[in-house]
Amino acid sequence: MTFEKETRRRRTFAIISHPDAGKTTLTEKLLLFSGAIQIAGSVKARKATRHATSDWMEIEKQRGISVASSVMQMLYREHVINLLDTPGHKDFSEDTYRVLTAVDSALMVIDAANGVEAQTRRLIEVCRQRNTPIITFVNKMDREVREPLDILDEIERELGMPCVPMTWPVGQGKTFGGIVNLRTHAMTVFESGQERRPQDFTTIPLSEYATLFKRFGHEFETAMESMELATGASPTWDHAAFLAGQQTPVFFGSGVNNFGVMEVLNALVDLAPSPQPRTSSRIVNQQPVIEEVRPQDDAFSGVVFKVQANMDANHRDRIAFVRMCSGRYTPGLKLKVMRTSKELRPTSVVTFMSQRREAVEEAYAGDIVGFTTHGGVQLGDTITDGSVALQFTGLPFFAPELFMTVVLRNPLRTKQLQQGLAQLGEEGAIQVFRPEIGGNMLLGAIGQLQFEVVQHRLKGEYDADIRLEGSQYTGARWISADSPAELKTFCEAYPMRMARDAANTLAYLCTSPYDVRLAQERFPKIHFHPLREHAGLALQSIG
Repeated sequence: MTFEKETRRRRTFAIISHPDAGKTTLTEKLLLFSGAIQIAGSVKARKATRHATSDWMEIEKQRGISVASSVMQMLYREHVINLLDTPGHKDFSEDTYRVLTAVDSALMVIDAANGVEAQTRRLIEVCRQRNTPIITFVNKMDREVREPLDILDEIERELGMPCVPMTWPVGQGKTFGGIVNLRTHAMTVFESGQERRPQDFTTIPLSEYATLFKRFGHEFETAMESMELATGASPTWDHAAFLAGQQTPVFFGSGVNNFGVMEVLNALVDLAPSPQPRTSSRIVNQQPVIEEVRPQDDAFSGVVFKVQANMDANHRDRIAFVRMCSGRYTPGLKLKVMRTSKELRPTSVVTFMSQRREAVEEAYAGDIVGFTTHGGVQLGDTITDGSVALQFTGLPFFAPELFMTVVLRNPLRTKQLQQGLAQLGEEGAIQVFRPEIGGNMLLGAIGQLQFEVVQHRLKGEYDADIRLEGSQYTGARWISADSPAELKTFCEAYPMRMARDAANTLAYLCTSPYDVRLAQERFPKIHFHPLREHAGLALQSIG
């Protein structure tokens, strides 16, 4: 049996951008035009009763920002599209990095006024490391922005790959007249309005040059000249190069005005790849064997790239988000967590429209399914139907750069605090460190906003009101050793510095950049890891 027909219908992609480039707005419009939702949410009016579909957390609605990735599935042109909206804020970059391991392509949103910004650069690096195909959407052309040739030049420099324009803008800001589709050789005329649909916009063939020149005058003539320069300097479109992450198609538009969005949605179907093979490893005769898992393979397999607690406040459940890598899921399928070799018995299995869920009737490679559980699953876990013994390569955990000490305001809420920290640590919302010799729990983060979100969630979801105090620690390194005896000696030498994270992995806490270097000189057979991968660093215990 092969599931190739179904997997070829799948498209799984993430939307990435710097904050305020219009990513969440574009997400809403893609959902709207695919028919997945009937009315787009407002992501600007923070006091509005209608919020962006992808922003479901209470703190997101209050602040008007995305602080957690969300998953949405839609059906368009007989294709199943799995869209993952990522947090744009750099403080939540770890969540975004993990999401990017679960997709086959990325849609990069660029603010036409600001060009490629800092957070976008970081996300581009992650995509480049994985050769993830990138579709580029230059947003906000209805505002006073930079020249399109200038924007293209900057994208090429930052991406390190050629841009191939698919549409081209005529004018900008108050003189923005529309976009020219380089494939159909026609111009779609811009008219502002959030309620407009693609069929509402007028399209005029470029062959009617006189009509277009009469209507747009100098702006049209200038656009044609710059378009000619851009296409002359760009390589011809090479789909294979795009799939290899060596070329990016570029589209222009205005997401808030629904303009240029349909071209992007069609590109996701026509250009973006269907699910790709995944690398896995298994142990044969005590040796790791690397092999490829194909999406059309019979055996069910998937990897947990996100765990989210309390999406439904009424049920206090935990959902493991699983990117299916092969096979087919149907209700009642027996599942196994490869890390523990234990059977996984979810109370429900769902697909997503942000926080709305639907029971899964069937799902295939490329789909994102949610297993509702009460524990036993961690980020990076490989889930199979038990017919194959494999482990997908792990998800990245970066050494935190900021630390705070947790102080519980009401000691009677200790149980609630422990439960909350355990679940939020497993979820990856923050890194939780438990000192080996007792003392208050430590929170480690990439950015300050992570602390605020966790403090908010502990109070709202677990009724644990905490105060955060400064910590002497400024960094951490996960440690491993050549032998249990050497590890034990090291831990006895630095008892105050040893802590365990949510995955029970041993870590060395630092108070200055020199700590690790000095400890390394003293104990050359101890290995210090700034990055922990779920499957890459074995958990060590003191023997």
